[in-house]
Amino acid sequence: MWRLGLPSLILVASLFAVQASVGADQPSQSPAASHKHTNRLARESSPYLLLHAHNPVDWYPWGPEALERAKTEGKPIFLSVGYTSCYWCHVMERQVFENEEIAAYLNEHFVCIKVDREERPDIDELYMLCLQVYLQLAGSNQGGGWPLSIFLTPEAKPIAGGTYFPPTDMPGRPGFMTILKNVTSAWAERQADVISTSELIAKEVKRLSTPQLVLQPVALNSTLVAKSIDAISSSYDSEYGGFDFSKDAADAPKFPIPARLELLQTIGPFAETAAELMQKLDFTLTRMELGGIRDHLGGGFHRYSTDRIWLVPHFEKMLYDNAQLASVYTRAYARTSLKSYRQVAESTLDFLLRGMLDPEGGFHAALDAETNGVEGQYYVWSADEIVKILTPEEYPIAESVYGLKEKSPFEAGTVLHLPKSIPDAAESLEIPVSELETKLTQINSKLLAARKMRPALLKDDKILVGWNGLAIQAFAEAGQTFQRRDYTDAAERAANFILQKVHSSDGLLLHVSCGGEAKVPAYLEDYAALVGGLLALHQSTEDERWLQESVRLTDEMIEQCGDGRGGFFLTSKRHEELLARPKNSYDSVIPSGNSLAVRNLVRLAKLTGNARYRDVARKTLETFAAQIENTPAGHACLATGLAEYLAAYGEPGGNNDLAGSPGTPVAGGPPKPDPKPSTPGKAADSSQMVVFATPSPKEKQKHPLIQAEALIVAGAFTPGAECPVVITMQIKEGWHINANPARPKFLKATELKAEFTNGSQLGQVTYPPGTDLMSEGVEEPISVYEGAIELKTTITVPETFSGKDESVTLTIRYQACNEKECQQPMKFILKGILVVGADQ
Repeated sequence: MWRLGLPSLILVASLFAVQASVGADQPSQSPAASHKHTNRLARESSPYLLLHAHNPVDWYPWGPEALERAKTEGKPIFLSVGYTSCYWCHVMERQVFENEEIAAYLNEHFVCIKVDREERPDIDELYMLCLQVYLQLAGSNQGGGWPLSIFLTPEAKPIAGGTYFPPTDMPGRPGFMTILKNVTSAWAERQADVISTSELIAKEVKRLSTPQLVLQPVALNSTLVAKSIDAISSSYDSEYGGFDFSKDAADAPKFPIPARLELLQTIGPFAETAAELMQKLDFTLTRMELGGIRDHLGGGFHRYSTDRIWLVPHFEKMLYDNAQLASVYTRAYARTSLKSYRQVAESTLDFLLRGMLDPEGGFHAALDAETNGVEGQYYVWSADEIVKILTPEEYPIAESVYGLKEKSPFEAGTVLHLPKSIPDAAESLEIPVSELETKLTQINSKLLAARKMRPALLKDDKILVGWNGLAIQAFAEAGQTFQRRDYTDAAERAANFILQKVHSSDGLLLHVSCGGEAKVPAYLEDYAALVGGLLALHQSTEDERWLQESVRLTDEMIEQCGDGRGGFFLTSKRHEELLARPKNSYDSVIPSGNSLAVRNLVRLAKLTGNARYRDVARKTLETFAAQIENTPAGHACLATGLAEYLAAYGEPGGNNDLAGSPGTPVAGGPPKPDPKPSTPGKAADSSQMVVFATPSPKEKQKHPLIQAEALIVAGAFTPGAECPVVITMQIKEGWHINANPARPKFLKATELKAEFTNGSQLGQVTYPPGTDLMSEGVEEPISVYEGAIELKTTITVPETFSGKDESVTLTIRYQACNEKECQQPMKFILKGILVVGADQ
C-alpha cells in the first residue's frame, strides 16, 4: 500500500525505544542575552514555543500565515509538536533544531510549524493519529510519542513522519538530514504519488476520528461495567502492584492511570470480587507510595515509572497526574482511614500549593524532568552528598529509610524511595514510629533545603482550564475530607480565576491563560473537567453559586461541543476546521471529555431534576457503549459514569443490578400497609407501632450488611399533628457504620433524610450515641454503630392536608466498614404510605 519509496521514514524510534542510545547527549550552553536568531515564536506566550524562539529554524506558529505560505509556494510542511516538560523534545531541539546546516535545509525546502500540544490538543490528537495510520500503512511496528515530527502537503494532509530523529545517520536508523532529503526528493519527483497517499491517510484518519457504526447496539447494563473492571483487574501485577501488566513485557514502563484506579475504588466495592479488587488496589497504592515515582522530599508524583518496580521514574511532574492522584489517595483514606494515604494526599496537594500555584490563583501545567540536559539530576543523590548534609546520627536513618544502601540502577544517582514502610523501618531501627517520623521531618527539611540550591527546573506556567478543573476537584474533596479550609480556599481561588479571567469578550470559556493572555476556545475537556471541579466545590461548601456555574457551563458545553446524535466533539463550534473533528471516549492518563461529561450530567440531573441532562448522558453512553465493550480497560472513567447512570436511573428498558450502589433511589416500593386503629399522636410505644416503610426486594439485595425498616404509631394521621417515627437498623456482625456526629469529622456520618409528595415535614432526628473503636493507622477513636440501633424522629402532616395518603421516601446514608476495609458510602431507600385521616 505504501508507494513513496521512503523506507527510512519508517525507522523512527518511539519515545522509549531510543532512550538508551541518546541518553548521553550534552546540552548547549544557556542562551546569551542577545541571540543570533529570532523567529516568529518570539511573539507567542506558550513557554514551549518560546523555547524555540531563537532556533535557526524559521518556525511559524500554527495559523493562517504559515498555511497560506505553504500553499502559495507549493512547499511541504514540517510540523513539530511537543511540550515543555518533554525530555526528548529538548534533545531534538539541541541536536537538530539548533544545527545550522539542518535549519538551513529546512528553511529552504519546507514551511516549518511548531505546536505546543497542550495549547492545541486538537492538532496534536489529529496528527498523532495521522502518524499511527502512516506507520501502519508502512508496515512499521513503531508507536507514537513526542516530539511528534510529521511532514504534510501544502494542504496540511499527512505525508509521513515519526517521533525523535537523530541529527545524523546511526546504525539501522537514518538521521534527520537524510529524512529531509528523501522527503524533498519524493515531493519533487513523485508528487502525485505523495498526494495520493496523503489523501488515503487523511480519509482513514477522518474515519477513525469518530465512533464507528455498529449494526447491533450494545446495551447499557452492569455487565458492561463488569467487563471494564475485569479487564483492568486481569492485568494486575501481583508482585509489584499496578495494572496494564503483561508477563510478555514485564519490564515495560508503568503508568498509574488514575481513571482505572478510580473505577476500582468507586465501583469495585459493589462487585462480586470486591475484597480481591480492594486488595489489588491497596497494594498498588502502597507500592506507588513507597516507590521512587513519588517525590519523598518535595511531595507529588512523577509522570510514570520506567521500570516494573516503581523505582526510577520519568521525572517530569504534571498538574493532571498530581491532581488526580491526590483525589485517588484522598478517597482511599476516606475508604480505609489509613494514615499513610492521608499523608500522600496532603503532601501531593502541598507540593501543588508550594510549587505550581500562580499568584492569581490558578495552577501551572508542569515541571521539567532535566537539569543541564541530564534527566532527573535535580532529584537524585549520592551518598557523599547526603553525608555532608546530615549529622552522623541522622545519616544512618536516611540510609536505612531511603534505600541508600542499595546499588542504584539509575546512572545519574540514587532515587530516594522507601524499601519498606515507615512502621517497618521503625521496627528495623528499633525506635517508635512517632520518633522516626520526627527525625525524618528534620532530615527531609535539610535535604529539601539542599535540593533547592540546585539549578531550578524549567516550569511551564501555562494555566490550562481542564487541568485546573482536576486540581479544583482534588482540593475541594480534600478540604472536605481532611477538614482543611486552606485546601477549600485554594479550590475557590482557582475557580474564581478561571471564571473571571479565562473567557472571551462574549463570555465564552477559553482554554488557556499564559503571560496575562487568555486564548484558544475551550475544548470539551476544559468544560467537563472544570464542571467536575465546580460540582466538588458545591458539595464541599454547599454554596449554590458553584452549582449555578456548573449548569451554565454544561449548557455552554452542550451548545458548543455537543453532537445531537449523541456524545461530544473534542472541539467547539468556535475552533477552525481541521482534517476531522475528533469525537472520542478513550480514557488515558487524562479521562476523555466525554467520560467526564457523562459523570457530570448524571450528577446535575439528580441535583437539578432536569431530565435533559439525564437524556444527554444516556445518548452519550449509547454512542460509546461499543467502545467500552471493545476496549473495556481503556474506558475506565466512562464505565464509572455508566455505573453511576445505572445506579440513578436503571438499565434503559430493563433491570438494574447497580441500582442504589453509589446511592440513588430507584422506582418502586412496598405495598400500602394495613393500618391498625389507635389514637394518633401518642408517645411512641413499640407495642402500638407498625411497619410503614420498607426497602424493595431489589434494595435489600444491594445492602447485605444492613437491614432497616420504619415504624409509626398505628392508625390514621391527623393533619397538623406530630407523630413519632422509629427507624430500626440491624448491622451485620463484624461490621459497623459511622455514628452521627461522625468522629473523626472527615468521615461520612450516618444520616436520615425524607421526601414527601404532599409537603409533610420530617422532625429533628435523634441519633444514638456511638461506640469508640480504635483501628490500626487511625489517629483517633472512630465513633461507630454496631448491632441493632434506632433512629427516632417525627413526621408532621400539613393542617390543610386531608382525605389523601402521603407517599414517603426515607433515605439512610451510611458507610459500612470492618477491620480490613470500608465500602463506599451508600444510601438505603425505604418507601411507604401514610394514611391521613380527616381533620377533627
